[in-house]
Amino acid sequence: MRIIDADTHIDETEDTWEFMEESDLQFKPTTAYPPNRNPNMLPTRYWVIDGKRQLRFIRSDKDSGTLVESRELLDVQVRLKHMDELGTDIQVIYPTLFLMEATERPEVSAALRRSYNRWLADRCGQANGRLRWICLPPLLDMDETLKELRFAKEHGACGVLKKGDREAGKWAADPYFFPFYEEAERLDLPICFHTGSGIPDFSPAREFTLGQFMRTKAAAVNGIQTLLVNNIPTQYPKLRFGCIEAGASWVSFVDYDVRRRVKSNADRVSILSGPKTVLASNVFKENRVYVTCQVDEDLPYILKYVGEDNLIVGSDYTHRDPSMELEFRKLLQQRADEGEIPQSAVQKILYDNPKTFYGL
Repeated sequence: MRIIDADTHIDETEDTWEFMEESDLQFKPTTAYPPNRNPNMLPTRYWVIDGKRQLRFIRSDKDSGTLVESRELLDVQVRLKHMDELGTDIQVIYPTLFLMEATERPEVSAALRRSYNRWLADRCGQANGRLRWICLPPLLDMDETLKELRFAKEHGACGVLKKGDREAGKWAADPYFFPFYEEAERLDLPICFHTGSGIPDFSPAREFTLGQFMRTKAAAVNGIQTLLVNNIPTQYPKLRFGCIEAGASWVSFVDYDVRRRVKSNADRVSILSGPKTVLASNVFKENRVYVTCQVDEDLPYILKYVGEDNLIVGSDYTHRDPSMELEFRKLLQQRADEGEIPQSAVQKILYDNPKTFYGL
């Protein structure tokens, strides 16, 4: 059985910034360490970007189940060898640092994302199609965003990262993003609402943990919900949308909420142009929305709302957090063997659906 891992990551490294243009070198991130490190605690380091600190993870090979050569793509062959051991044919790669907005300045954002996109295109270009990557659009500058989408399409990207909360100071259904959606549709690049936030937060990491759900998973779900309520998928009938790493247990609530809002607003005039929302029996399939699930969720219940054709799954490769699931193939097959989900769903979730979503 072939497998596409729909959600993996890399840890950015010094090599990530080696593709910066000379005029952008003033924005190049540097690494710093706390001045008084506690020897009894895990080591900490930071990226310093535009004078602000962003956490740069130090991961354990044992805890993450990966090697640093693989996590940072220092050696592409090491990653491919591990994929062979896991039985994975293709990995789709998302960032780490850029899951949270790191700057409020368009010129800094564009410089960092241009270099990241070229670095990852270079690394993935060494993998004979087995490593595919998600483009980082510098959405604070729409002209630069459209240029990056075209570069990404020409260099092996299979999707574009989007945040579901305020990004570039605007919510996902704002007309500001319409040129972005239009170009992504033209290039056949799906919009990937990954957990994370488009709102810069320079508070200490301790404070972030107090609002982590709102800043990560809830934001991604909001991106899907607001597009459905405001009828954006209908305006771009070939564009696909994904909610990545937020689980799938929210789908029943969003299905209910969207239906109730559409019914309630049936006789009201929307602030956005376009046809009125017409809801099909499967809101997600009708609107080309794909959802990553955790294999221990209530999949029989979730399948009632999403259906077999719009669920995908990922390992969260390199990250050591609750979403990590390197053995997702084995666990998913086990649930099918025990009769909890149809056998037909396994092949679709593991390969057919991510192949369609990412256009592979």
